[in-house]
Amino acid sequence: MMNSTAADPPPTAVSVRDLRVRRGGRDVLRGIGFDVPRGSVVGLLGPSGCGKTTLIRAIVGVQIVRGGTVTVLGRPAGHPELRRLVGYATQNPAVYTDITVTENLRYFASVLGAPRGDVRRVIDEVGLGRHRDQVAATLSGGQLSRLSLAVALLGRPELLVLDEPTVGLDPLLRQELWELFGELAAGGTTLLVSSHVMDEAARCRRLLLMREGAILADDAPDALRARTGADDLEEVFLRLISQHVEAAS
Repeated sequence: MMNSTAADPPPTAVSVRDLRVRRGGRDVLRGIGFDVPRGSVVGLLGPSGCGKTTLIRAIVGVQIVRGGTVTVLGRPAGHPELRRLVGYATQNPAVYTDITVTENLRYFASVLGAPRGDVRRVIDEVGLGRHRDQVAATLSGGQLSRLSLAVALLGRPELLVLDEPTVGLDPLLRQELWELFGELAAGGTTLLVSSHVMDEAARCRRLLLMREGAILADDAPDALRARTGADDLEEVFLRLISQHVEAAS
């Protein structure tokens, strides 16, 4: 086996250690830690209010933290060099509603320094071809979510952080997007995808299950099924919560 060199990329895309965030007098993240391997699709799952979005904000470097460390692609979260290496799609699409789909993507491509040809590529990848000349304000909620995802795909980032990317989408498009996520991972892109929909969990290589600012489990779906004796992933989550409550009592 060859020894690693300084030029080798780190084996993990994201490394979180003892991360703590406090807001409004409440501990939102309570000393959590985990790693996200490169080239994987990792699901971040849990009910609304459990801390998923706060954790995602910490990973992309826009969240004030109370303690701990977050390392992304070998650099501290929020490092300027990560700007072109990390794609981030928020729950609420951050696009300009008074210009068209294509104009939005051309603008963000110029900001990111992405190739001009990327605009056509990402429009096709998210299925917005028929709406490329439509003003964003006239798009449906699902179409706006797809536009936000298209912005995150510009420049072929090494890490994609997607906060509830399939909310409001029909089942067929959800399936198509998950197939795209798998293709991106096969090409070396790392994806961290948050969701509160358990039926999407089986599409991930690994799952981070969150509740009340803590990581209840970090493992592959099949391993979690074996650990809890449940076949349905929603039941897996419920049993893990029960085990967590019993251990804390």
